[in-house]
Amino acid sequence: MAIDRTSAIAELAKIEPTANEEGLIPAFGLLIQQLPASFWNNFSDKIIQAAGEDLYESAAGLLENAGSECGYHTGWGIINSYEFKAIIGPMINPESAKEDLLEGAFAVVTAFGWANIAITELIPGEKMILKATDYYEADIKKNAPSLKQPFALMLKGISRAFMDIAYGDAEYPNGLGKFKCEQTKAIELGDPYGEFIVTRA
Repeated sequence: MAIDRTSAIAELAKIEPTANEEGLIPAFGLLIQQLPASFWNNFSDKIIQAAGEDLYESAAGLLENAGSECGYHTGWGIINSYEFKAIIGPMINPESAKEDLLEGAFAVVTAFGWANIAITELIPGEKMILKATDYYEADIKKNAPSLKQPFALMLKGISRAFMDIAYGDAEYPNGLGKFKCEQTKAIELGDPYGEFIVTRA
């Protein structure tokens, strides 16, 4: 991959999204929000707790799917935005364009503080392994010390969605759902980092 991850994150982090006259925050071709991470963790936790053990898989699956839908459409907006093209665009090698787009998309995720996440292994179109040394969903362990399952449902969703954008069998907006993601390590369960493995569904 041709992306200089350190430089990309540093340049992306310089962008300071501000609200327009209507109070909306347009950036990266999207309307973004600045709610605290605890809001989203509490939202997800309440759904999981209300579902109980019997419906855990269903509730977690719905939250992951919501992350995937968001990641797919948000990711598409990001890689087609002026900001992305200005900062990441010059780093993209035409011979590894899809791989570089993926690396650039995860650089945005890191620069915005959603997760410090990077690709550690990539088999184009087939498999991707990600390592996250920090992500906001890991903070749930502060409020749920008895947590038994990995909680990074948003991160699972966007990870597979980004692979859908790069390697899905159909072009946007019809390529969602071609990949799945398994979280194999979790900071929220005491592991030193989170690990996410994306493969074809």
